[in-house]
Amino acid sequence: MKGFVLIAALLGGTQLAVAQEAGQPPAKTAKAVHSMPLRLVPSRPPRARPPLLPAAIPEQFSPPQEAYASFPESAGVGAGPAKPSDCQLWLAKLAVFRSLPVLVGAGECGAVDAVVLDSVILPDQAKVAITPPATLRCTMAEEVAIWLRDDVAPTALKLGAPLRGLDNFDSYECRGRNRVRGATLSEHGRANALDVRALKLANGLVIGLTDVNVARSWREGLRASACARFSTVLGPGSDGNHEEHIHVDLAERRGGYRMCEWDVREPIRQAEQTAPETKAPVAAPSEPVPLPRPRPMAANDLLSRSKKMRSQIR
Repeated sequence: MKGFVLIAALLGGTQLAVAQEAGQPPAKTAKAVHSMPLRLVPSRPPRARPPLLPAAIPEQFSPPQEAYASFPESAGVGAGPAKPSDCQLWLAKLAVFRSLPVLVGAGECGAVDAVVLDSVILPDQAKVAITPPATLRCTMAEEVAIWLRDDVAPTALKLGAPLRGLDNFDSYECRGRNRVRGATLSEHGRANALDVRALKLANGLVIGLTDVNVARSWREGLRASACARFSTVLGPGSDGNHEEHIHVDLAERRGGYRMCEWDVREPIRQAEQTAPETKAPVAAPSEPVPLPRPRPMAANDLLSRSKKMRSQIR
């Protein structure tokens, strides 16, 4: 009876019998007062342990977004570089960039066909540096490049020098809107948004997009061009979080709805105030102030006065 083991149980605290394979003579054991009959138990193969699953990493302990950019789309050994997309082939004519693998972030954060935009090439082959380089979807990077080439650079000449730089305040970042925890995912988390704080000219002048001291007509033209290019434009007066920079993105909405909230403000001028001792004296009115009309007398008063006058006449 190969494949079975012998198990002997002794009552009253006696020792257990040693299991042996069938076909061999059982070993001699100590004599027990009470013994139980032997029973055959089929041997079972050892259970396979379940595979170890990776532990979920809480969002607050997840790797920084810079690390996500290094995650390849395919971890296959010997995999060659990904083929450039149609968007990247077109963007190569407008800008200097490097392609990224699929961005993978916590929750719904991430993007495909993402690039790091280093600079935009103007029609005269001059370059506008993006500082620091912006991590964007290729479609968003393409729209930013066209906006700088066709709209911003020509108007920058009106300020005295060619355009040479863009101050990138924020691009790809896995977070909620306005950095509120638990809020709706921002377009920054989809690499579909860019925050611009200032522009830099060739003569070293830095032009703040929300600077009230910059010509109002120039800022109005810049706002009109941004609202025509992007589906969302947020600036001063939008929600209190964009008073010192401009947010642009390509969020998709029903019916192609666009949002343009950017107040082009004027500088606040303080009214001139003079000291009390230097104030000019108030001139007297040229005409006398009219007195209030006399109150009408009651009928009883008239009657009493008439009676009094009659008594005096008599």
